Amino acid sequence: MSTSVETHRLERNAVGLAPTLFQSITHMAPAAAVAFSIIVGAPYAGGSLPLAVLLALVACLLVAVSIGQLGRHLPSAGGLYTYSSRGLHPYVGFLVAWGFILAEPIVAPLLYLIFGNELAANLNSHFGWPLWLWAPFAVVAGLIVWLLTYRGIRLSTRTGVALGTFEIVVFVALAITLIIAAGGNNTLSVFAPNTGNAKGWGSVFPGMIYAILAFIGFEAAAPLAEEAKDPRRTIPRAVILSALLIGLFYLFCYYAATVYFGPNKMADPKNGFALLNNSDPWSAMAQAVWGPGLIIVILAVLNSAIANSNAGANAATRVGYSLARIGLLPRMLARIHPHFKTPYWAVNVQAVGGIILAVALGTIAGGPLPAFALLGTMAGIIVVVIYILTNLSNMVYYLREQRGEFNILWNGVVPIVGSLIFLPALAAALGIDFANLGIGALSPPSNLAPLIIGIWMVAGIALLIYFATSKPDRIAQTGRVFLDEAEPARTREERPVRT
Repeated sequence: MSTSVETHRLERNAVGLAPTLFQSITHMAPAAAVAFSIIVGAPYAGGSLPLAVLLALVACLLVAVSIGQLGRHLPSAGGLYTYSSRGLHPYVGFLVAWGFILAEPIVAPLLYLIFGNELAANLNSHFGWPLWLWAPFAVVAGLIVWLLTYRGIRLSTRTGVALGTFEIVVFVALAITLIIAAGGNNTLSVFAPNTGNAKGWGSVFPGMIYAILAFIGFEAAAPLAEEAKDPRRTIPRAVILSALLIGLFYLFCYYAATVYFGPNKMADPKNGFALLNNSDPWSAMAQAVWGPGLIIVILAVLNSAIANSNAGANAATRVGYSLARIGLLPRMLARIHPHFKTPYWAVNVQAVGGIILAVALGTIAGGPLPAFALLGTMAGIIVVVIYILTNLSNMVYYLREQRGEFNILWNGVVPIVGSLIFLPALAAALGIDFANLGIGALSPPSNLAPLIIGIWMVAGIALLIYFATSKPDRIAQTGRVFLDEAEPARTREERPVRT
C-alpha cells in the first residue's frame, strides 16, 4: 500500500528530448500546414511564396532563440506568459496568458475542421459520400485526442513522435519528386520579391502571415517544462530545433511546389495554385506524379491533423492548469489525475469545448474551411504579438535579473531584429497598409478576427483591473517558477515510501 503527496502536480521527468521536440513539431502540423495554411498566401505572394516562408523561418527562429534563453532560467508550465511576467511586468504576463487562453485552445478545433474536411471531401470525390460528414468526422478526431491527452503525457508525446515522423517523410518524398519533375524549371527567382505577384514586398508580407500561421506551435514544448527531463537544456533545444527543422521542411516543400506549378502562375486569379483541385493543390500534384500514391498524402494530412490537435491540447491544458494553480482560472482545472498525472479537468474542458466549437463554427460559417480561416487568423494575430513580447522579455529579463549573463547577440540583437521582422506581417494581418506597400484588408470571415480579439482583450483588461485591485498576489504569481520550489505539503524527505 502507498500514499502520495504528488497528486497536486504534473509528473516530473516524464519525457526526454525526442518526445519534447515532437511536441513542438506535431503542434506545427507540418503536413496540414503545407497542405492548407501556407497555400492561402499564394494569391498574395505568388511565385515569391518561398521568400515569404523564408522570412517567417528567420523571424520564428529568432524568437525560438529568445524562448531558449528564457527557458534556461524560467522552466514553467506557464511557458510564454511566465517569460513576459518576469521579463516585462506581471500585468503583461497576465495579458499574454489571457491572449493565450484564446489562441491556444482553438488550435485543436481548428485541426478537427481540417481532419473532417479532408476526409469528407475525398470520400465525396471518390465515392460520392455527402460533404456534411465533415462534422461527425471532426467529432471523431476530437474524441481520439481526448483519449490521448487524458491518458498521460508519456502516451501522447510518444504518439506524436510516430505520427510526426510519418507525415514529414511523406511530404519530403513528394517534394523531391516534384523538384525532379520540374526539371529545367528549377530556379532561385522564387526568392526574389517580385516573382509572379503584383506588388513586390506589398504582396510578400501578406503571404508571410500564413507562413507564420504554419509555424505556430514551435514553442509548444515550453509548457512541458515541469514534465521534461533536465528542462533547462531540453526545452531550449526542442524549441530551437523544431523551428529550424520544420522551417527548412516548409521551405523545401514550397520551393518544390512553386517550381513545379510555375512561379508566374501561382497567383493567377482564375487558375492559381490555391484554387487547384478545389483548393487542395497538394493532392492534385501528388496524383500527377505518384498516381495511386495520392492516398499516402491524404493519410499524412489526416495524421497531421490528429498529431497537431494532440500537441495543441497538451499545451493548452498545461497553461490552463498553471493559471488555475495560481487562482486566475477556476481551481478545478488544476486537479491532477492520481494515476495518469494529467490535469484531467483541464483536459475534459478542452476536449468538450473544442469539439463543440469546431462543429458549431463550421456550421455557422458555411463549412469547415471558412471556419478554419477565421480561427487561423485569430491565432496568428495573437501569437505574433506574443512572440514580439517574448523577444522583448528576453532582452529586459537579462538586463534586469541576469545582467552578468547578458550577451549582446543573444539578448540584444536577436530580440530586436526578430521583433522588427514580425511587424510588417502583423500590420498586414490587421489590414494596415504598411509603408504604402498596397496591403489591403483581409477577406471575410477572416476580417472579423481583429474585432473578436479586441473584444476578448478588453474583457481581459477588465479582469486584470479586478485582480490587480482585489487579489494582486495572483497576478504576481504569473512569474512564479514552481519547478524550483519545495513541495507545499511535505518535503521530499518526508515522502512516504512504497511498500
